[in-house]
Amino acid sequence: MFDKLRAERRSFIGMVAVAVSLAGSIGLGALSTPAHAQTRAKEFRVGWQKGSNLAILKARGNLDKRLGAAGVKVTWIEFTAGPQMLEGLNVGSIDFACVGETPPVFAQAAGAALVYVANEPPAPDAEKILVPKTSPIESVAALKGKRVVLNKGSNVHYLLLRGLERAGLSYADVKVVYLPPPDARVAFESGDVDAWVIWDPFAQAAVGQIGARELLSGKGAGVENYNFYLSTSSFSKNSPEVLKWTLEEIRVTGDWVRSHFDEAAEILAPQIGLSKEITGDALRHYGYGVAYPLADKVIANQQAIADAFHALKLIPKKLDVQSVVWKP
Repeated sequence: MFDKLRAERRSFIGMVAVAVSLAGSIGLGALSTPAHAQTRAKEFRVGWQKGSNLAILKARGNLDKRLGAAGVKVTWIEFTAGPQMLEGLNVGSIDFACVGETPPVFAQAAGAALVYVANEPPAPDAEKILVPKTSPIESVAALKGKRVVLNKGSNVHYLLLRGLERAGLSYADVKVVYLPPPDARVAFESGDVDAWVIWDPFAQAAVGQIGARELLSGKGAGVENYNFYLSTSSFSKNSPEVLKWTLEEIRVTGDWVRSHFDEAAEILAPQIGLSKEITGDALRHYGYGVAYPLADKVIANQQAIADAFHALKLIPKKLDVQSVVWKP
């Protein structure tokens, strides 16, 4: 009798253990599935540019699906360049953006309540100083007194700074003209400017279409050229889980691009009016992946950029980059 009771007790305990184990497994699975995840956010507004990594994320639809499963609507808002996108972040029209190194510096200096969320690997080959095919200019030193066009506050602004410094010139030694990429291309082709400081795919397009010559790349100037993902202080505090889910999908997209450059080029080429070949070449100049929180060396690099612009009085005050880094 007692043996039978002990056997039944062991059987019951075993069933309870299995039930607990299954319940635990189901619970963990539910927590890791966005459909069951909890967030207060109902909408996630993403700033994007044609030809960018976020354009690929948008086209593939995986972010919309991931966040939609958690009840969050993704709204995509297009911008022409990084500075304009961060202005959108500053005025509250978007919650998330991806830009190069320099735009966040200008935005922080203007009082934008932004936070650095994550960064991509450096891509120094994705930005260049170009001169026309027939230009007699053969070195950055020869730009002294010449007209150089760039998009103010963009990532290439720092490239020009470092390039001039390495050539023994100061920022005041060149005549800087500020124009967005489409207008800069027109000025460059018409001969109204002597050099163009620009990023890919615009740089690769100028090389491939009109034979522009590369005078200096980011690598030659010793710049890292990081791309940063940014959000607002309020969104990062109120909905950190949305940012984490988004970074996971960006990582998935980056992995896909690395093994599908041709397919990625097919997505972007029609957006920017370039051939698949030129677009593919531009894509290969970028780094893919996402790291957060920002590493000390990345923060130090960004601080050096901010200090350089402050020294030239291009921004009105000294910045503390560390103070606006997201700490999830």
